[in-house]
Amino acid sequence: MPGRVFIRTGVVGKALHQGLGCRRADPSRGELEAEALKLPVAERARLAETLLASLDELSEEEHRRLWTEEATRRDAELDADPSRGRSAEDVFRDAHERLR
Repeated sequence: MPGRVFIRTGVVGKALHQGLGCRRADPSRGELEAEALKLPVAERARLAETLLASLDELSEEEHRRLWTEEATRRDAELDADPSRGRSAEDVFRDAHERLR
């Protein structure tokens, strides 16, 4: 099938089979990442495309939840280390420069 990557071995393969209704497997995210990183570059690129495309399938509620989590995380980072922040003036100046 175009746009899909099928991996037959390792943790990623088990996860794929589980998704297809086959043998049950519960790999951790770290295990999935480790297996995915073992793939050849072209297969990793196809997998990345598939994963990115799946983000377009999120509901409005899921988008809102994810952005809220991201905003909360960034806010906590700034609270923990205010020196990491940038002034709005700097941000807008850099944005204008990039648009030139």
